[in-house]
Amino acid sequence: MKLSLLTTYLESLAPLAYQEDYDNSGLIVGNPEQEVNQALISLDCTEAVVDEAIAKGCQVIISHHPIVFRGLKKFNGKTYVERVVEKAIRNHIAIYAIHTNLDNVMNGVNERICETLGLTNCRILNPKNGLLKKLVTYVPTEKAEQVRNALFHAGAGNIGDYSECSFSAEGTGTFKGGEDTNPYVGEPGTRHYENEVRIETVYPANLESKLLMALFLAHPYEEVAYDLYSLTNQHQQVGSGMIGELDEVMDEGEFLFEIKEKMQAQVIRHTAFTGKSVKRVAVCGGAGGFLLKHAIAAGADVFVTADYKYHEFFDAEGKIVIADIGHFESEQFTQQLLYEIIRKKFTNFAVRLTEINTNPVKYFI
Repeated sequence: MKLSLLTTYLESLAPLAYQEDYDNSGLIVGNPEQEVNQALISLDCTEAVVDEAIAKGCQVIISHHPIVFRGLKKFNGKTYVERVVEKAIRNHIAIYAIHTNLDNVMNGVNERICETLGLTNCRILNPKNGLLKKLVTYVPTEKAEQVRNALFHAGAGNIGDYSECSFSAEGTGTFKGGEDTNPYVGEPGTRHYENEVRIETVYPANLESKLLMALFLAHPYEEVAYDLYSLTNQHQQVGSGMIGELDEVMDEGEFLFEIKEKMQAQVIRHTAFTGKSVKRVAVCGGAGGFLLKHAIAAGADVFVTADYKYHEFFDAEGKIVIADIGHFESEQFTQQLLYEIIRKKFTNFAVRLTEINTNPVKYFI
């Protein structure tokens, strides 16, 4: 199939609009029209991973971390980033990254951590705002359901676990068409009064073009009246980190042992135990220190994340146990998540998991 078919599907689950400003998710190397029949999945895209893709006949590497974060000005092979990009291009191998956009969706990286730790009643720890908008339009009464259904089908009307959400109010609209118009109702040059329904519905801002196209195709008027409003509401299905609960209360040492076993962590750096039982747990794959205040405010007993610096551990202030399990360790199961996502959608497409441990951190024990 074409590479664009695969990437479009991945971006329907984790839209690029949901990545952080500093990130570089998406197609980094390759042509969207390129034909692909095998993909290699890895956490990082290293030279060894590219060599593995060549050996296995894979035309695309799907990694969690982007190989390129900042602009490259030279390609002379002096850095591993340059060498990876050069080798991929020479061997016609595409590189696709699905990073913080996969971190920030409900069914992404952090949910897989929650599942691995056996957490239930999970929700986004720090939902994002500025991602939602509202559409208001005015439709002849007999066409209201047609337009409403078209908007829902295009992705509007989802609030949390509820779908097809909208508000309607009846009223009277007026318009007078010019000489060259062909109005759906009424006559050109004469003011017309029409019983209309005002339809309001929310939608993710990244779907705006798709939504407007659906509106214009379903609406009977030549000139469609509509308003778009930006919202400051939080998007409860998109954001950083997650928080959930254990089925049974555990003591702190027991739970850290569970983390070590289930997350396959060689070592856990942690703050002093508080002496409290563990019930509520916050998680964030990768560097999650920016979420500590949110974890404390949400009542978490333990915060599982990575990449904590020495002085940042003091910020726990005895209110919570910070458990730094390592960056690779916190995100390693993302590979299996991507494998399952792609296999479920494209049953005849070959997907392989890398056999290479790309963790650059080694532990001398």
